[in-house]
Amino acid sequence: RSAYRKTMQFLNFKDGQFIDFLGFKRLAAIISGILILAGVASIVAHNGLKYGIDFRGGTNVQIQFSTPPNLDQLRNFFAENGMKNVVLQTFGDLADHEILLGLPINSPLGTGENLTSELRKILEPQHPKLEIRRIETIGPKVGDELKISAVKAILIALGLVLLYITIRFQWRQGVSAIVALVHDVLVVVGMFSIFDKEFSLTVVAALLTVVGYSLNDTIVVFDRIRENQGKYRKKSFEETINLSITETLSRTLITSGTTLFVVLSLFLLGGEIIHDFAFALLVGVLIGTYSSIYVASPLAVFLTKLVPPGGTVLKSS
Repeated sequence: RSAYRKTMQFLNFKDGQFIDFLGFKRLAAIISGILILAGVASIVAHNGLKYGIDFRGGTNVQIQFSTPPNLDQLRNFFAENGMKNVVLQTFGDLADHEILLGLPINSPLGTGENLTSELRKILEPQHPKLEIRRIETIGPKVGDELKISAVKAILIALGLVLLYITIRFQWRQGVSAIVALVHDVLVVVGMFSIFDKEFSLTVVAALLTVVGYSLNDTIVVFDRIRENQGKYRKKSFEETINLSITETLSRTLITSGTTLFVVLSLFLLGGEIIHDFAFALLVGVLIGTYSSIYVASPLAVFLTKLVPPGGTVLKSS
């Protein structure tokens, strides 16, 4: 409450005044539509997402060098040997001089001892003291099973969210929150396709984190709406929602700002191994904050007007 009062004083607002967030709901709907359609168009144009080895199957090889490896040079080595679709990224501490090599399931290098010997033939002329520390192979069947498990995890999370919010508030808010969460997931997945980033199990973990973060924002707003409906009975439903969003604005800005600072640090300084994870969180935190205000709240207004609680007719602004 003290943070709210300071925010209102800074904005030169009196008690009960608010920012008209819902006045921009049509513009927000257009922005959301463009983001989702752009993502879907990109996925169609790329014939699906760029799946990581977790989903498509293949082999991960952890290699340690005696000197810092040049990834561009290594990519050229593999391209000269007919392998242009390998994935190379630094691994662990930079001082360890390790990389993670991702090979497709049909790699000409084969598997097991044949893979080890072929890799040494390619790399040892330039890096005679390399050490192959780990080889991990995932078959295509396992990759398909992981895809199904990832989808199930997201659907179960959304189902539990719907159940919780329906019990805690109303089914209208529950449906609004779910639509907002689906919106967030679609935007993040679409961004991965637009920027041609690899979609892996790590990214699925980031998506579930985004779902939880966005849900937390939405519940805070919905809880304040419920409080203010009893406090300001003469205000219209839209005014109550605008007031509730305004009252929680300081909390939203502080929470989102500090989270973005940490996620941006991970994105810029965390290294290639968590780059995609940090990118998903970065987009997710931004879009999750936006959707709590401009997706969940307007939809709650629409559903409440469409099916008023107890058959009552709600006053419109």
